[in-house]
Amino acid sequence: MLENTALTPQEVAEMLKVAKNTVYELIKRGELNGYKVGKKIRVDLKDVENYKNKTKNNKTIQSIPIKNDSLPSTNIFSQQDSGNVNNFIICGQDVLLDILSRYIELYSPNIRTFRSYVGSYNGLLALYLGKIQVATAHLWDGDSGQYNIPFVRRLVPGIPTIIIHLACRMQGFYVAKGNPKKIQGWEDLKRHDINIINREKGCGTRILLDEHLRLLNIDGKSIKGYNKECFSHLAVASTVARGGANLALGNEKTSLQVKNIDFIPLQKERYELVIKKEDLDKSPFKTIISILRSDEFKSELLGIGGYDLTETGNIIAEL
Repeated sequence: MLENTALTPQEVAEMLKVAKNTVYELIKRGELNGYKVGKKIRVDLKDVENYKNKTKNNKTIQSIPIKNDSLPSTNIFSQQDSGNVNNFIICGQDVLLDILSRYIELYSPNIRTFRSYVGSYNGLLALYLGKIQVATAHLWDGDSGQYNIPFVRRLVPGIPTIIIHLACRMQGFYVAKGNPKKIQGWEDLKRHDINIINREKGCGTRILLDEHLRLLNIDGKSIKGYNKECFSHLAVASTVARGGANLALGNEKTSLQVKNIDFIPLQKERYELVIKKEDLDKSPFKTIISILRSDEFKSELLGIGGYDLTETGNIIAEL
């Protein structure tokens, strides 16, 4: 069964957005169940999900700081921290944000940058509640065909905001190598011989899928595997590669990291940063814009691949 899928420590690290050594430490402390297969450590997918559920706090959005294992373990979403410009919290899941965080601390060493790996929907909600300084979004509205602007208006009401472009990425289907099911596009989700692995509610990829299902008048519950969720592009791609599903939705960059899958491009998405307008002239935010527009930052992303940086650093909208 899918929940018994065995993961390597590296795959677990990718899912939790932490270093591989942190995974070993969690297993050593008994916080995450692991077992040996010969000399190799393996962790069942269900145990990773159980670990995440145990560490969730229903009152706040959780985050995993990755910059330094010695960072304080206190709740970084406390109201006191959110008002302290030296504790800077960025929501989002793309590695681009890890690189941005490193640049911020390089050019503004007095600022401690924290990363929270939550989806676009919850990130905008946290911005509205004043618990973070920067949200990111790749939320597609099927009625208007627009990215992010309609959702920012609805989820951050009454607060003037600025949307700054980060990058464009290609979203599409992960399928088994050779595409044995001959999957071509969204219409294939109507087929009864297809089973999928889904992303978690609130992330931009899940909302993209649900919007297309709505427009095609497809009930998600009619799709095999619709209610089975993973928390990263890598996790769903790995599931398809191991035969746990015929199809998953994710970005092209991740498909290049996983063996035995093909990528079917479907839609270019806009990945963008959202801040409060009142913060635009404050030092950390000006630093972010300068970094995004710098050749050094763009060159590093070009080296990784998978990003269209044509508009990076441009202010897209003032709402």
